[in-house]
Amino acid sequence: MSEFHHVSVLLEECIEALNIKPDGIYVDGTLGGGGHSRRIAAQLTTGRLIGIDRDPVALAAAGERLKPFADRVTLVHSNFDEMDTVLKDLGIPGVDGILMDLGVSSPQLDDGSRGFSYMTDAPLDMRMNGEDTLDARQIVNTWSYEELKRILYDYGEERYAPRIAGAICKRREEAPIETTLELVDIIRGAMPAAALREKQHPAKRSFQAIRIAVNDELGSVERVMKGAVPCLNPGGRLAVITFHSLEDRIVKNAMAEAAKGCICPREFPVCVCGRKPQVKIITRKPITATDDELAANPRARSAKLRVCEKL
Repeated sequence: MSEFHHVSVLLEECIEALNIKPDGIYVDGTLGGGGHSRRIAAQLTTGRLIGIDRDPVALAAAGERLKPFADRVTLVHSNFDEMDTVLKDLGIPGVDGILMDLGVSSPQLDDGSRGFSYMTDAPLDMRMNGEDTLDARQIVNTWSYEELKRILYDYGEERYAPRIAGAICKRREEAPIETTLELVDIIRGAMPAAALREKQHPAKRSFQAIRIAVNDELGSVERVMKGAVPCLNPGGRLAVITFHSLEDRIVKNAMAEAAKGCICPREFPVCVCGRKPQVKIITRKPITATDDELAANPRARSAKLRVCEKL
């Protein structure tokens, strides 16, 4: 196991956004290395922090990092989209703040053995939770050409999706595709020479797409955005960091929907729908990393933080 060390993105901005009360109850739905959680826990006195992660390796690392605050921290092995069930099981009716960092932890990307990286040879895996059944090998070797093309387009925004999907299907007819570098080789071979000269690694978008599909990342985001707001106490805040345009769109739209009041037609003289806003939007535009943070951590470049507050 490689050492799990993860640089927390938009750390100061998240702590400010959560408006932490020393006696409040907070959830870190994507615990990772515990960087955000450590700062939250340090500001609590009689309060409590619930840390959730689907990755047992991350959970164990965060447990070590949060040892000084063990009296106020509860760690749970679960996916963030099951947050409402986790809180119910813990007997917590409402919380004062929820933080979610939807980026893949750097150690997951850097640990070559887990199959997330296109730079290191490893079995095709990409599961955040090793107990899940679907892995990258199954997707690459069993999903249809149409399904592969769809995820490469939709999740990776890969303009050469048809060529890459076709090359994968052709190669797997000879023998199953087993490793990350084998897949990288197929992707390279499918792309035109001009694309290979681009600054970005040719396999980056395809690997992102397959990872999102393996872990049902967008489905999880849609589910948690429906379930998180009802978990908040009035005045409680939901802060979400995204790294991908598709995730950001889901978060932005879900917050806008929750902030919407009456949906009666304009010609109605009085409201009959009875719908009231559940939240107010705190960030009209997403918060992004400062130049100083980008210099220290280039992976923060695509990070966007959106915040809303329960009414």
